[in-house]
Amino acid sequence: MTWDQMQDLMWPATQETFQMVGVSGAITVLLGLPLGVLLVLTDKGGLLANRVVNKAIGLVVNVARSVPFIVLMIALISFTRVLVGTSIGWEAATVPLTIGAIPFFARLVETSVREVDRGLVEAVQSMGGSTWTIVRKTLLPEALPGVVASITTTVITLISYSAMAGTVGGGGLGNLAVTYGYQRFETAFMWVIVAELVIIVTAVQLIGDLLVQRLTHRGGAGGRTRLLGRTPETADKDLAAS
Repeated sequence: MTWDQMQDLMWPATQETFQMVGVSGAITVLLGLPLGVLLVLTDKGGLLANRVVNKAIGLVVNVARSVPFIVLMIALISFTRVLVGTSIGWEAATVPLTIGAIPFFARLVETSVREVDRGLVEAVQSMGGSTWTIVRKTLLPEALPGVVASITTTVITLISYSAMAGTVGGGGLGNLAVTYGYQRFETAFMWVIVAELVIIVTAVQLIGDLLVQRLTHRGGAGGRTRLLGRTPETADKDLAAS
């Protein structure tokens, strides 16, 4: 296979991979972020402590995380067909990708939020801040570098899962590797696809690390000092504005 032929096949497959990861990643962050925060809030000693709710959410998350992705894809074929009208192609692959990634991301968010200094939460509480205010003004801003790192890890995992989805007709670079690299014995083509995936993952990791560094330098101890150093009058105004 010539390089021109490879390019004609790789560009559409790369687009499909980006579409799979982009759509599933966006939905994962949208649903996984509040789920991870809720795991912290409903835990023992949390702002919304509720053992039953916490255990129920934790059980669902743990069960979903324990299912291997290839098994999850097969198990969700009927559900995927009902939801998107097909069980093949990148649109269909986004369904198991999202369902598999949400609990994974939620646990990462939970870990990041738990690392927020408890003293900051108590300080906002003493100023009369509501649970929503504490989440919006303290927990999420302070956990933001960790959340961004979690998003980076999740996106990289989704790229890996998207390649795996190609084994069952999910489209993207994974499907191209199976169809040409494995079934047609185009070994050189397969290694080109592997190299592209490595480049994509490396780029995502570098961008994620850069964002984490910038957020850490911008916030961190300085943000904590500004919060704890406010006068009661200023704090009351901020809380009222929120």
